[in-house]
Amino acid sequence: MQCRAIRLIALLLICLPFAEVGASSASASASGRLTVTTEQGDALVDVVVPEGGRWCIQWQHSVEHFTVLDCYRNAGGIMQLERSHQPDFAAGLGHIAGRGEQVSDGEGGYWINAIDEPVANNRYVLRVGSAAVNHRVIWPDGEHPIVSLSHRVAGQRVTIQLTPPDAIPRR
Repeated sequence: MQCRAIRLIALLLICLPFAEVGASSASASASGRLTVTTEQGDALVDVVVPEGGRWCIQWQHSVEHFTVLDCYRNAGGIMQLERSHQPDFAAGLGHIAGRGEQVSDGEGGYWINAIDEPVANNRYVLRVGSAAVNHRVIWPDGEHPIVSLSHRVAGQRVTIQLTPPDAIPRR
């Protein structure tokens, strides 16, 4: 019995290096694809976002004309609203008790951190504002160029979606 257990352990140790054979680094991570598409199916944004990758939707408030940010991250293939920056408690903005933690930005505005709220179905629809509102997709770490949605499709609906890794077609 003891000899059999030793053989089994030896076999496991020998086979362990081969356990990942055939697996790609993509399958081991939770990379997703962030897309912003029009109702006609035109892609305005189509980029790979690795696990933990972040992006923000930035725009000018239509009444107060200051910059607002809603920041998302790829949390294991799930689009998650991570934080929001708001320089004022203007119309339609503000902190909801129990939803994140409000902290000063040191410049008169505030961040709502640790919202960490999954976006239903990994997508949402946005009606893109005018050029004055300038809805845009930005990457806090600068890994992609800023994309102004307003300059391309003002007044139209777009779908912002994170496609999980198992749904990304192989090319």
